[in-house]
Amino acid sequence: MKMKKSSALVAATATLALALTGCSAADAGPGSSDDKGSVAMSFGGLDIQIWVDMLSYMEPIIEDAGYELITDDPKWDIQTQVSDWETWIVRGDVKAIMGYPVQSDSMVAVTQQAQDAGIPVVGYASEWEGTSNSVVLDNFADGKMLGEEAVAWMEETYGTSAEIPVALLGYWDTDLGRERSEGIREALDESGLNLDISEIPVVSLDDGYAAVQNQLTAVPDTKVWLAMASDPALGAYRALIDAGVDPEDPEVILASHDATNEVLDINKNADSFYRLSYILPAEELGRACAEMLIAAAEGNLSGNSTVEPTRVTPENADEFYTN
Repeated sequence: MKMKKSSALVAATATLALALTGCSAADAGPGSSDDKGSVAMSFGGLDIQIWVDMLSYMEPIIEDAGYELITDDPKWDIQTQVSDWETWIVRGDVKAIMGYPVQSDSMVAVTQQAQDAGIPVVGYASEWEGTSNSVVLDNFADGKMLGEEAVAWMEETYGTSAEIPVALLGYWDTDLGRERSEGIREALDESGLNLDISEIPVVSLDDGYAAVQNQLTAVPDTKVWLAMASDPALGAYRALIDAGVDPEDPEVILASHDATNEVLDINKNADSFYRLSYILPAEELGRACAEMLIAAAEGNLSGNSTVEPTRVTPENADEFYTN
């Protein structure tokens, strides 16, 4: 049985979407009360907590610059995302678009339409044909870094000869997910350890929960869980707890990127089996995206912006909470 999304996330997503759009992307008209117009941010879906958090930081920065922030929720459907962008292009008040595409190659044509209409398109976490600049994440390097740290823990805990089942909770349908997953996999392949790797596609909290249930049925002694993002990792954590795993089991490791507040709560326990976590702070990402959108709208783009992750520890976890 799949676990339902947390009510807090659902409520936060609905409230934020209502606050930012006021109506759906398809029927939204020019809504800015000033002459500067709007800028648009398009994620693949608003069921990812860090993206909801980023939007909450972006909105006041963009409003202070005199623009309205509009967004959509394609729910991981590429045709919906393309349609939303086409609607923005013909609105007449949208000055710049930033996106994290469901499929980058499928956004090339609509990106060109926007550019032809004088609307610069910038990317978040990836670049594709037609983008002017991007907020860049080195997704492959980030994934490999996490994988290498997990490998070091496995070698110390299990040695070099024992067979170690590993569940790689990855995602191969978007640039960020694929690159992080490939980075983790390369670190595992280069480890020299005797690993039995199961690659499991996940993107949401529900996916992570179901992945653990299925993996434990197939390989009951799996103790290594490496996730490309925190939402599926948190689902995996809850499933492991529900399966009777001790929250402080010294022989289990759960690792992921993109720690959210709930993950930080867990990471503050130095004995937790959720022992490896990296964060790209939502506030820092939101500020970088907002600043690039404003620069694009005002014709002041000056190149890509790079954001690097930070290792979360019990000592520094309090620094990264979002409001």
